[in-house]
Amino acid sequence: MRVEDYQDPTVIQAALNERRIAIVGLSSNELRPSHFVGYYMQRHGYQIVPVNPRETEVLDEASYPSLADVPEPVGVVDVFRDPAAVPAIAREAVAMGAKFLWLQYGVISEEGVGIALDSGMQVIVDRCMKVEHARYRGRMHWLGFNTEVISANRKPG
Repeated sequence: MRVEDYQDPTVIQAALNERRIAIVGLSSNELRPSHFVGYYMQRHGYQIVPVNPRETEVLDEASYPSLADVPEPVGVVDVFRDPAAVPAIAREAVAMGAKFLWLQYGVISEEGVGIALDSGMQVIVDRCMKVEHARYRGRMHWLGFNTEVISANRKPG
């Protein structure tokens, strides 16, 4: 599987237009990446739905043990779990009618992607929702510059 095939800017921007996001694996631990992403997205006007059986509440929102327990539909299912858990999560995302399956950095599951695609969902793989929001919504800046380019390489010159 080529992850680049699932990093289409048009699909990413469409997912960012969805205002209700289930974050699977959202932790109350402020040092976890899932918490930082959830906090950031919530601060930017998104409704966050925590999905984590080990939590009762995260970011002042009730946490659900699984996607199947979420009472209202969500537009995006953002996954912070081990890749082995993704196929089951993808099935639950399909069952709840989510439009997008977003797999965070390092969460790569060909089977999970296939399940989502077969149901008509759109998929983003190996990208961070917070970083992509910052890139496309003008929040990616350093010392006032908004280059819309994320790279560790310096420009020649």
